[in-house]
Amino acid sequence: MKKIVVIGSSNMDLVVSTPQFPRPGETVMGSDFMMNLGGKGANQAVAATRLGGNVSFIAKVGEDAYGREMKEQFAAEGMNIDHVTATDCSSGIAVITVNSDGENNIVVVGGANQRLTGDDIDNARGLIEASDIVLMQLETPVETLTRAAAMAHSMGKLVVLNPAPARTLPVELLENVDIIIPNETEASLLSGIEVTDNDSAAKAIAKLQSLGVKDVIMTMGSQGAATTEGGKLVMVPTPRVTAVDTTAAGDTFCGAFCVALGEDMDKKDAIAFACKAAAYTVQHRGAQCAMPRREQIK
Repeated sequence: MKKIVVIGSSNMDLVVSTPQFPRPGETVMGSDFMMNLGGKGANQAVAATRLGGNVSFIAKVGEDAYGREMKEQFAAEGMNIDHVTATDCSSGIAVITVNSDGENNIVVVGGANQRLTGDDIDNARGLIEASDIVLMQLETPVETLTRAAAMAHSMGKLVVLNPAPARTLPVELLENVDIIIPNETEASLLSGIEVTDNDSAAKAIAKLQSLGVKDVIMTMGSQGAATTEGGKLVMVPTPRVTAVDTTAAGDTFCGAFCVALGEDMDKKDAIAFACKAAAYTVQHRGAQCAMPRREQIK
């Protein structure tokens, strides 16, 4: 089994359920509240670990109760946390509102996540060198990720980037990425081509490849995921389910996809496996607590 290193964020999610999102200045009554461990990096690391991956996590947490709880939970999941370090500020926080349709709005306060630096990447050089796949997102400083991608690429590692939350990215990062996994919104921003159908999806994928990324997997919600083979668009469907909470669907997809690659599945089978894992997640509320173990998606 190939080794996966996840570099990214860790948050405590504060989740409120409500029939509808409030308009500016409006107060609405919520129906439920819960706290979950989240953050895109941690979500993807947990997803990959639960699905059988050999996972190490590089992250920063705060010197607070949330940070201690995060590290304890990561260790209990079975991942390597030698490079999850604490710093003297608050841990990352995400405030998530989920409506009755399962859609969500999220506000993130980066906290310790913004203190993940190039020095942390340099300190983890041995870990990265011993890995096979490096998975990253965008809730930590882009300069840090750019250094990590360059290091991993120079070592011949497979570099996978989930460009979320959506933002423009430097060419210096993209040229060291082997596989990028955006959703339709993120692909539209990065490519400058609004994704509205299969034709525009194919054009956006081609544009991203022209920026230096070798391969693109675009997640498209209930439609599944799109990629290209021989210049032609390939759609991989997802199981039909009733979504309760889509918060961690993309993170589950990314973690599952890397596990599948680590087991030498071909690209289309890896995408199908990731779609199945994400479909399980959206049927449950929360982030990490909603993610499946291998036996639950067989």
